[in-house]
Amino acid sequence: MDIMRIMVHGEREGWLDFDNGISDKSDVFERPTDPELLSCGREPNLMFFTSGTTGYPKIATHCHLYALGHFITARYWHNVDPNGLHFTISDTGWGKALWGKLYGQWLSETCVFVYDFDRFDAHKILPMFKKYNITTFCAPPTMYRFFIKEDLSKYDLSSIKYATVAGEALNPEVYNQFLNATGVKLMEGFGQTETTLSIGNFVGMTCRPGSMGKPSVMYDVDIVDPDGKPCKTGETGEIVIRVDKKVPAGLFLGYYRDEEKTKEVWHDGLYHTGDTAWKDEDGYFWYVGRVDDVIKSSGYRIGPFEIESVIMELPYVLECGVSAAPDPVRGQVVKASIVLVKGKEGTDELKKEIQDYVKKHTAPYKYPRIVEFRDELPKTISGKIRRAALKG
Repeated sequence: MDIMRIMVHGEREGWLDFDNGISDKSDVFERPTDPELLSCGREPNLMFFTSGTTGYPKIATHCHLYALGHFITARYWHNVDPNGLHFTISDTGWGKALWGKLYGQWLSETCVFVYDFDRFDAHKILPMFKKYNITTFCAPPTMYRFFIKEDLSKYDLSSIKYATVAGEALNPEVYNQFLNATGVKLMEGFGQTETTLSIGNFVGMTCRPGSMGKPSVMYDVDIVDPDGKPCKTGETGEIVIRVDKKVPAGLFLGYYRDEEKTKEVWHDGLYHTGDTAWKDEDGYFWYVGRVDDVIKSSGYRIGPFEIESVIMELPYVLECGVSAAPDPVRGQVVKASIVLVKGKEGTDELKKEIQDYVKKHTAPYKYPRIVEFRDELPKTISGKIRRAALKG
């Protein structure tokens, strides 16, 4: 394959001069008519690496319709305004950059704010809302967890009219503290590298803290048991997208050069997300965890997110990741890896306090029998906690 080397604002031997090339070309685009030269519709257009939370990243291939799928993301979830300024925190090496900075936002004619940083620092981010009058904002839960541990009264966040959160499930305590400090509700959404936004708390909906929201009108979403049968209200199962009647704009084509892994998740008229949840009587979805993250202890199935949310209620906890640890009697037990706020020291007494708190606020069998204090938690480039790295 020939490699084309192009240089902008400069010259180098063996490289094409972008500036001269542009000036020599017509400003009228002649659309090719030869089918061999056209690429559109459901033909491959771009590829993303998946986050790799449970294993080595895969390459998800998307078609040209993927961009159109993000109109709902921006207009009816981010609630972007053509007269406002939207800020999504996302490294450009992550698909979330296209979710929050390009496709849907441009289709909605909104202005996008971009800030480049090597390491997230709440003290640098928070003053920017007032300085640049940012009106809509989206970030992973990790960022909001750091925000609420700051004294938000020191910052003017009044420009924020709407805020969204995605990347992993949002702990209700983070939602409540941010709402109390700013008056802004965090509208959670769910999607994957393989999809666009498929479940969300959309504009006009009544937000339920801790809930993923309801399915997007573009996706036929369901929750099924291991046999592929729909789960009853309140019953935990795997989130799937039905594709037997139609394939929505935004759903990937498959994993690049990996037909086996594609068939593992896409079969029998269903795309299997690998995420588990339950649905309440009003149709709101509630996240439980990745299929691989569910802890099986003494016959019980325990979702890590519920335990993390309870532990996050403690004011001295900055971050928490719950995972399984092997046990000769119970098969697996709950393990909590915790990052404390600055100045708080992890002691045996504090471990006991955390364990007792979880026992009181969930079923007693769900408490973490292992509590480990860490300086930081392993994360993907997108800020998701890598629970697989915490197991054992």
